[in-house]
Amino acid sequence: MTTPTINLRNVAILGHSGSGKTTLIETMLYEGGAIKRRGSIESHNTISDDTDLEHERESTLYMHQMFVPWHNNKINIIDTPGFDDFIGEVIAPLKIADTAVITLNATSGVEVGTALVWEYLEQFQTPCIVTINQIDHPKADYEKSLEEAQELFGKKAIPIQYPLQTGEKFHQIIDALRMVMYEFGPQGGKPEKKPIPETEIDKAKALHNTLVEIAAENEEGLMEKYFEEGQLSEDDLAKGLTLALAHQNFIPIFITSGLKDMGSGRLMGFINDIAPSPLDRPKRKLENGEELACDSQDKTTLFIYKTSSEPQVGMISYFKVLSGTLKTGDELVNADNGETERIAQLFIAKGKDRISVNELYAGDLGVTIKLKASHSNNTLHNKAHPRKVRPIVFPESRIQKTIMAQNTSDTEKLFATINKIREEDPTLRLEINPDTHESVIGGQGQLHLDLLKQRIEKESGVQLILKDPKISYRETITQSANTEYRHKKQSGGAGQFGEIHLRVENYFDGMEEPKGLNIRQHEIENLPWGGKLAFYWCIIGGAIDNRYITAIKKGIMQQMKNGPLTGSPCQNIRVSVYDGKMHSVDSNDISFQLAAAGAFKEAFHKAGPQILEPMYKLEILSPDENTGDVMGDLQARRAIISGMDSEGHYQKINAEVPLAELNDYGSDLRAITGGKAKFSMKLSDYQLVPGNIQKELVQKFDKSHQEKE
Repeated sequence: MTTPTINLRNVAILGHSGSGKTTLIETMLYEGGAIKRRGSIESHNTISDDTDLEHERESTLYMHQMFVPWHNNKINIIDTPGFDDFIGEVIAPLKIADTAVITLNATSGVEVGTALVWEYLEQFQTPCIVTINQIDHPKADYEKSLEEAQELFGKKAIPIQYPLQTGEKFHQIIDALRMVMYEFGPQGGKPEKKPIPETEIDKAKALHNTLVEIAAENEEGLMEKYFEEGQLSEDDLAKGLTLALAHQNFIPIFITSGLKDMGSGRLMGFINDIAPSPLDRPKRKLENGEELACDSQDKTTLFIYKTSSEPQVGMISYFKVLSGTLKTGDELVNADNGETERIAQLFIAKGKDRISVNELYAGDLGVTIKLKASHSNNTLHNKAHPRKVRPIVFPESRIQKTIMAQNTSDTEKLFATINKIREEDPTLRLEINPDTHESVIGGQGQLHLDLLKQRIEKESGVQLILKDPKISYRETITQSANTEYRHKKQSGGAGQFGEIHLRVENYFDGMEEPKGLNIRQHEIENLPWGGKLAFYWCIIGGAIDNRYITAIKKGIMQQMKNGPLTGSPCQNIRVSVYDGKMHSVDSNDISFQLAAAGAFKEAFHKAGPQILEPMYKLEILSPDENTGDVMGDLQARRAIISGMDSEGHYQKINAEVPLAELNDYGSDLRAITGGKAKFSMKLSDYQLVPGNIQKELVQKFDKSHQEKE
């Protein structure tokens, strides 16, 4: 089962949910003899989609690795989810795939999921093949799908073939590369080769000539031969198209019916003959700037792109051998933590089944189990040759929820389960909000978190609660205010005394120095929660001794950490301490710390206090027909629309929206657009809340504060 690098093809199958990826893959495995009968999604017996959750929802939720032999080659196939809630399961396979196959639903054409994966394909510079699938559907529209594909992928997207008819009558494919017509029987499978009808010969020849020109343009020797002879041999054509595909200068478009087993064999043949092997791909960039060639004679390096866990088995690691020859028993070092790992067992994956092997050459995909300290995104290398691959950068969370166990005694078990799942899914984030002290889980969408909840409760037995997190507001001031505050306490023995005169102002970079004050010293401090404190010491004549500066600043900082309006942190404030009094016996650090806190609070209330709310930049990609509804929904959320651009038949909307208005936005957007839109969000800044909302927030805080007392 060990395959030389030149005979490997690593293919990730991508596409919007409902484009028929899993059914097409099942047919590809059947065509290659990897399985004896095709399973179906409805029967829950496909090679991929093998988990209980996927059976329940009848859709792909996780990536699945498998392989199929084809002539002398081995084609590794990775099935990926179509929902953008599970984008991490798409990005990881793209890190190690040498070719991507994008499936389009012939009834829907280019969908938002297509545009999403295309962005990552461009980022990873992965060669791409497109297939317009489900061409047999009664509502299939080949011309529309082709037009939208060429609009998204550009002029380099060229049809290799096209259907003679679509819909229920589909059974004939004109192949412009081989200049033949494939005619299928009612059960699909192996077609009969027939001459191209006279009515189609001119169209087929024009497409064929385009393919010849693409092949010639990508290799100087072939261009010369083409000019001299006016044509290219089949071998030359294959060589030129391989180069064009490998360098992303060519995106071939096929047509298939995965359900009826029509066209999948031709697609497999093209992958086998034309798609690049790992040897044809550029050297891989390492973190230190060096490059790593895919060479089986080099020292061993592998990259773990996915981990998962199974009962009775433990942690399973999916990886690509980037260099060298990996053998059972090899000991490798984890470049990320320095731990040594022994590869005790080595497998190749066929969905949930694993086949034991003794070695794997560079470029191949494999599986091992029970690594003690290695997870997704880790590089393992030969002890004497340290190397670290540039890690995958996963997207930021698009939805956040407060997470807690229904029974507080289950808290430890809950977080142990979450941490195990996070090792498998790097797009999950878990943190303690320093402002609200809540445990917050972040994911890619509501479906992502719903399935997380379902999985945790099933695996651990812990009943958990997911709810909207508290908003981390900030407080600031808009005016200047002076105040005098005295702290005095006498309780027998030594008392407490400290009097402070200070000024507070809104602070911004580049502002003028305080007027009318004698500045002795000052410092600008970046606050842990964001924003700044400018602290000015302007005491003259020894009214307050310099030894109390630290205590005074500490008192101010404590009050800023829990602001006077809502208990939220304060930011961007300048405090100038310019006068005061002290007592020779009763003054001490605690006295001035309390006096400073009281003075700051009093001055803050005089200085036009304002609450700031977090604003997020939203980028939404919406179909033209849904744009009006999406815009109306944004306006109801107090959004500020900053721009719109056309992207094919989609509209890209840029907006700034308060976080308080984004609860369940992913679910609402999916409902508005029928799941055809996508969005990303990123913290922008903090801005003033409207007066009516500030009043509500202050009243709510005062009420809760009184209840606690």
